[in-house]
Amino acid sequence: MLVLTRKTGQSIVIDGGIEITVLEVRGEQVRLGITAPREIRVNRKELLLREAAAQAAAAAEAEQQQPAGE
Repeated sequence: MLVLTRKTGQSIVIDGGIEITVLEVRGEQVRLGITAPREIRVNRKELLLREAAAQAAAAAEAEQQQPAGE
């Protein structure tokens, strides 16, 4: 993991096309602005984890509902 220190208004650039800017720091919260091409999905990690857990639960439920021997 690369660890960087940035101040409000400073940015980092990833792969030449994704820019992450520190917009504001308030206590333990940091507001980030992300500029990326439209084809790049930008999501909060907790939402991805929640979605993956829901998909795993749905798959497990579907597996339990299948008749034995199939």
